[in-house]
Parts: sequence; structure tokens; C-alpha cells
Amino acid sequence: MGARLLAAALALLAATACAAPGAAGGRGAPGPDPSPPAGAPYWVNPDGKAARAVAAHRAAGRTAEAELLSRISTRPVAEWLGPDRPEAEAETRALTEAATAAGRAALLVLYGIPHRDCGQYSAGGATDGDAYRAWVDAVARGIGDRRATVVLEPDAVMQIVDGCTAEEHRAERYALLRSAVERLKRQPGVTVHLDAGNPGWAAPETVAAPLREAGADAADGFAVNVSNFRTTEESVAYGRRLSALVGGKPFVVDTGRNGNGPYTAGDLAEDWCNPPGRALGEPPTTGTGDPLVSAYLWIKRPGESDGECRGGPKAGEWFDAYALELARNAQ
Repeated sequence: MGARLLAAALALLAATACAAPGAAGGRGAPGPDPSPPAGAPYWVNPDGKAARAVAAHRAAGRTAEAELLSRISTRPVAEWLGPDRPEAEAETRALTEAATAAGRAALLVLYGIPHRDCGQYSAGGATDGDAYRAWVDAVARGIGDRRATVVLEPDAVMQIVDGCTAEEHRAERYALLRSAVERLKRQPGVTVHLDAGNPGWAAPETVAAPLREAGADAADGFAVNVSNFRTTEESVAYGRRLSALVGGKPFVVDTGRNGNGPYTAGDLAEDWCNPPGRALGEPPTTGTGDPLVSAYLWIKRPGESDGECRGGPKAGEWFDAYALELARNAQ
């Protein structure tokens, strides 16, 4: 991916479209912008999966589908990094250099903690603690002195909170998260947000101590609703309660797929996995109008599968029918 991405970035550095500000608590109305307005500091990858899907639909003459998916392809979405790809430093350098050349910051997700996802749809991660530290170090070197916002390890803290992570792995996980925060914060242009779940997972009073043990005090803030569908209003209320318990830390909210709120029918045990009837939410922006809410971000990339459920491909792969539904349902 690194070589291809770097080539695309060099050819398309003019592609600086970013997000329009969203109204707090309302539903998103994403669409193409001719220029990036205030409150939209993040880079749009011109070689992202949504952009490739748009190109494929246009090449096949499916202009309506291409226009729908441009609601995703023209918005900044997070780049997810994992230790499964060997060139972590080169890949991260390519991403951040392209973002910097476009006058924007990179939005990154580090998703490589050992024993990731408790062996479920997104199982994997680094083989052990030493490998994880080496990988984080490579990512940090790749960022260098360029600007980047990092969302650190979705679900890692919460799967300790809910008991999913085995007892024998918990102390190491806390230590690895603290070390990751510390290493990333050595880079002058990096802000770090630890993932802190969503309002449907656990009460803030239960999350606060584990989040602090994972390094929240040294981080810039935390992230709420990553890869989930809780409304912006719910997520902000949850984040405010949690912030009060962790020293007033600000937070970011994942609004990528929360335009219609959570799924409440069918098998609720998998209400997070490619649920039908969902919609794109508020477009990414740092102009939230709330000093505690640093940004609305599209952290889970809209259009990528949650896993092999409800007809979806493997987690992280492009799910075209689902992407079209998200865009079509956006208001």
C-alpha cells in the first residue's frame, strides 16, 4: 500500500477537499465541497477505497451510484494502521507527507494491540508486547514532525471493562497503551485520543478508572462512538460525563454512520455489525461549537464492512451495497 499510496499522493496533492461543519446533534448532510472550509483540517486520501469505488461506478456508467458514494469519498476518513503490514514507518510517512503537502493533518487509527478483538471478527494484532512497542515506534518515526491526530486502539480498554480480555493479558495491555501514548506524544505535531467506547457499552463511572490506567492523563483526550451508531447527542452526553471523571479531558465523536442512530431490531447481540437502515452522520469538522468536543470525525470508514455478518465481507473490506445505503439514507 505504501508505494501505491505515495504515487497517488504525489500525483494528486491538489485533492484537498475536506469536511463542512456539522450542526451539533443534528443529522449529517454530506456532499462534495468545492474547497475545504474552516473547521476541516484533515486530509482526504485520493486513493481511498471510497474513491476507488466512485471511479469504478463511473467507469461502468453508474453515475447515480458514483454521485452517492462521492458523499463518502470527498470527506476525510481515518487511515487504519495495523502491524500486519511490514512497512509501518514508510506507510505512515507516505500518509503524513501527503497530508502535509495538501496543507492538512493526517487522521490515523492505531489498531494492533495483542489479542485484539478477543479473537472475534477483527482478531489479530501484534504477536507480543515487544512487537507492539516496535510497531508503535515505527509509526511514530513515520509521522516525524508532521501533524497527525491518532485514535489509539479501538475497543482495547472497553474489552477489559466488559471482561472480554482475559485476566492474564490485562496488566500488559494497560502498560502497552500507556507506552503507546507516551511514545506518540514525543512527536511534536501529534494529538492522541484513547478509545473510550460508546454510551451503549458501559457507564462512564465504570470506564473512567480503566481509561486513566491506560494513559488518559498523558493523552490529549479520548474518542467516543468509534465504529458504532449512537447518536451525536447521546455520544456527547456520555463524553461529558466521562470527561468530568478524567480531569476534564476533551473528546472526539465518531459520526460516520450515526445519522439514523443505533439499530434496535433483530439480533441485538450484533447490532454493531453491518446493521441495516443506517446513515452517514455529521460531516467531519473541528467546528463543533462545544469546547469539550474537539471534533466530529469519521473514524470507522463508512462503507467498510464490520465483519462477515448480514452479507458483509471480512472486516475492513469495502462493502459497496452497504456504502450506498449509508449515503442514500443521509439527510
